[in-house]
Amino acid sequence: MNTRTTDQRSPSPSSSPSPTGLGAGAGAGQRCAPYAEAVLAHAGRDWLRLNVPGHAAAPGSDLAGFFGPRITALDFPPLLDGIDLGPDTPLDRALELAAEAWGARRTWFLTNGASQGNQIASMVAPALGRTLVVQRSVHSSVIDGLVLSGMDAVFVQPSVDPGQGIAHGVTAADVAAALERTPDAAAVYIVSPSYFGAVADVRAIADAAHAAGVPLIVDEAWGAHFGFHPGLPARALSLGADLATSSTHKLAGSLTQSAMLHLAEGPFADRLEPLVDRAFRLVQSTSASALLTASLDLARRALVTGADATGGSVGAADTVRGVIRARGRFTVVSDGFRAFPDIVGADPLRIAIDTRAGGITGHEARRRLFRDHQIMVEVATDAAIVAVIGAGSAPDTDRFVEALHTLPAPLTGSAGVARGMLRLPDPGPTKLSAREAFLAPARVVAAEEAVGLISADTLAAYPPGIPNVLPGEVVTAEVVRFLQRTATAPNGHVRGALDPGVTRLRVVA
Repeated sequence: MNTRTTDQRSPSPSSSPSPTGLGAGAGAGQRCAPYAEAVLAHAGRDWLRLNVPGHAAAPGSDLAGFFGPRITALDFPPLLDGIDLGPDTPLDRALELAAEAWGARRTWFLTNGASQGNQIASMVAPALGRTLVVQRSVHSSVIDGLVLSGMDAVFVQPSVDPGQGIAHGVTAADVAAALERTPDAAAVYIVSPSYFGAVADVRAIADAAHAAGVPLIVDEAWGAHFGFHPGLPARALSLGADLATSSTHKLAGSLTQSAMLHLAEGPFADRLEPLVDRAFRLVQSTSASALLTASLDLARRALVTGADATGGSVGAADTVRGVIRARGRFTVVSDGFRAFPDIVGADPLRIAIDTRAGGITGHEARRRLFRDHQIMVEVATDAAIVAVIGAGSAPDTDRFVEALHTLPAPLTGSAGVARGMLRLPDPGPTKLSAREAFLAPARVVAAEEAVGLISADTLAAYPPGIPNVLPGEVVTAEVVRFLQRTATAPNGHVRGALDPGVTRLRVVA
């Protein structure tokens, strides 16, 4: 089987959509899903499959018996004539439609999540300068990109809500100050929206980056749906971002692990496009999933043509917040966003609830909702839970509200104790670049012995996956206590840890 990577071309759109999406005014092309339709038609033929994948779409296979024959019938490898191979393929047209929908010069379909997009963006930055100006609360995949690229980084500290123990965003002024002390800056890298739905002033930050002569890269993983309904914030590309990762599977409806990377038309586009395309080929699988790719095509169509359904989702989330406020037991986290100068808006599809006000920790609330009510929420912290409603979806929100208010209050009278546990640890000083520390000779020591030494790994309380210690940073006692407490919480997990309890750490020898 030929393993060369499929060429992902998405020519510049003839016209860019408005910041609120194409909606009802979408052209006929946006009402099609050319790649998904081509795969479906291909599966409908009587194939004798003597190629990979090895299940060969056999009706009697375990996969077909478990998932149904339709799944295996649609599971094709790349490089099929008339689908993704040849001139003007359905994949070419699907990419062009996606670029048009998001207002991009070019779009790439990713089958390893927005993490892959963050790695690509980090890998192209060395062609523009030596140092990346990075929001410290970026996703750990951006740090993975620093390891891959070998770049130095200057970190901009986000605002932190000490009551919630969560990081928000950065201000344009702080970004400008970091750029002023970084003469070899390659680009600025920020996150918007945050895991809790806080939206940054992307336009002002883009202006600061462009004034310094560098592009703005936005990890917009949680905002793939932005701009497709008037009730949603504008997407980053419409506000001046030059490159944006889009985790389409999160709230925009595609299958888990599928995502997009969007390049804006702008002063950096000519230089960035070939670099991104080459980096894409380095990290994209040569066996990209047709199912994931087709789901991206279908999600784009649903977003563009489904403004009414998306409006229903926004309304449902607003109703949940309103009922929670009216009942008075719990509080809504986003109600406190106005106190932070870096936040200019909130994603209405994320419902962040401070559970401590109702006498129960977020971790315990999540555990009981899962165990007793068969309700899954996106994330829990000591203080809160975050529920999400996908764009266009219509879940039984009454069931969620009622279950939430039947939760017992084991912490009644001791909420102050829970609040005392929420302070995010300050990172230790940086002594080596991420790549230098990651590739340096290392040794494993007890966590207590690692204090004062240089970490060789990225360690992040997950979700949300924001690194608490980076390769090259000095490990502090505060960080160790925070990670161990996270690891022992219900559903707690530390990404990058050597063991579930974070009893050992890898440090530079």
